[in-house]
Amino acid sequence: MTDTVACSVIVPTYDRAELLRHTLESLTRQSVGRDAFEVLVVDDGSRDDTRQLVAGYEDRLDLRYFFQEDEGYRVAKARNTGIAHARGPVSVFVDSGVILHSGALAAHLAAHGEADGPIAVCGYVFCFNEGNEDGELIARSIDYADPDASIRGFDEQRRWLDIREEFYERYGEDLGALTAPWLMYWTCNVSASTAQLREVGMFDEEYRSWGAEDIDVAYRLHLAGARFVLRRDASSIHCPHPKSFEDNMRTAAANYEYFAAKFDTPIAHLVPPHHFFDIEDIIRERGLRDIAPPRPVTAPVAR
Repeated sequence: MTDTVACSVIVPTYDRAELLRHTLESLTRQSVGRDAFEVLVVDDGSRDDTRQLVAGYEDRLDLRYFFQEDEGYRVAKARNTGIAHARGPVSVFVDSGVILHSGALAAHLAAHGEADGPIAVCGYVFCFNEGNEDGELIARSIDYADPDASIRGFDEQRRWLDIREEFYERYGEDLGALTAPWLMYWTCNVSASTAQLREVGMFDEEYRSWGAEDIDVAYRLHLAGARFVLRRDASSIHCPHPKSFEDNMRTAAANYEYFAAKFDTPIAHLVPPHHFFDIEDIIRERGLRDIAPPRPVTAPVAR
């Protein structure tokens, strides 16, 4: 294990060993090489063979494993554990079951290297669905031995594109020109400055159910001056898995209300009642602007 790395890849997981396997396999294929990055797998109390699976990659990746007891949905705390222990100046967040293109980490690092200040990078995610629609067909269509070929094929066929394409077509790909670019910062494949993440307080651990913990930290990064960037070449595939859109929206609704009350800005109050893709239009119609950020949440200390 080297003392310094270019980036730290933080992967929270919970009872998803087979999905995690696909993610770790994709990390072994990265063009930047093993010495350029570390992988921090943070296990939110899994009861399957996640620990054994991770151990099988310790000779192929600069990898560390952290376990926290199962006390409910604590993905925010899991990501904070990764940030607190990260050795890289850039933190890349990848969810279990996200298969990175072999050039994805290189693209994230290039974006940060080219920037003249702190940025938050949104990678591209093929095959993401809200209720596992087309799940079986997607699973059969992925070439797990050659995900680069699958990504190339999906792109050429315009098939299972990132669901944020509607947003990009409406507003363009220059996220820095938007008032609320943070709405597209979904942590299945994104990156940010490790130092700035720590400065803004990292993820808010009050989020204890699905939804909004990512846009919360993104909003604070935005208010702290981070410029948001879309990198299509930081591409990936989101492996299908069982989930309920209705259940997710039910838990997210309370989180959106918490988000609005916490920041208490006119823009934050748009989040609970409106679709994310419509908020930029409303901001423009009303001429809204951001105000100074609230006091950040307390950042955990690495142990």
